[in-house]
Amino acid sequence: MTDGRRESTYAVVARDVRNRILQGAYADGRRLPTEAELAERHGVSRQTVRRAFQDLVAEGMVYRVPGRGTFVTRRDEAYLRQFGSIDDLMGLSVDTRMEVTAPLRRLVDVTAASRLRLPDDVVHSLTFRRSHDGRPFCVTTVSVPPAVGAVLASVPELTVAGAGSRTTIIGLLDARLPAPIAEADQSITVAPADPATATQLGCPAGDPLLRIDRLYSDTAGRPVELAVSHFLPELYSYRTKLRRDRHA
Repeated sequence: MTDGRRESTYAVVARDVRNRILQGAYADGRRLPTEAELAERHGVSRQTVRRAFQDLVAEGMVYRVPGRGTFVTRRDEAYLRQFGSIDDLMGLSVDTRMEVTAPLRRLVDVTAASRLRLPDDVVHSLTFRRSHDGRPFCVTTVSVPPAVGAVLASVPELTVAGAGSRTTIIGLLDARLPAPIAEADQSITVAPADPATATQLGCPAGDPLLRIDRLYSDTAGRPVELAVSHFLPELYSYRTKLRRDRHA
């Protein structure tokens, strides 16, 4: 078995345990199943489970007590997630809620159209607020090509202000587009809260927010979504894992 396959296997185990924690199947402070129990459940070796636990410990999701086992870390007000793949981003539907604040509509946006590599300046756009445990931590504006907008228009909860759901836009698109989403080009900066965003997040206008831009492309390399998100830094932590290219 290659290193890549081992890595993929323990990542699957880690994601399953992470999602169960976020869904409340494993409550704060509760002892997790043993390495042997998880190895049997997933049909993997105990070494694979141990490697998955190492990732979860590094994320702050769990902690280990020698001789006693592995326990779920009690969550504070910060919202900590690790994103290493498109699937991890889709996993936001596990423990957050989306509320549409500006429904899907057709508009002219020169900047978004340019980033989506469209032949004209027309896009379809919507804005939503995302909350965790009832606390808003992010406002996102999504822009898509008109053809993709027509696909999203069939989703009722995206067309009504105030509508709520536990979905993600990329999850909706991945299930509906002919070609699945394959990658995201991401940039992270700091931006002041404009009055509208400040109102939605409950912070003073001008406060610094974490801004994350993601341009999603399908397997054919076509841009299908531009998402511009503003996060409250005191309620949201962002962590990624960087791996060294062993072949470089």
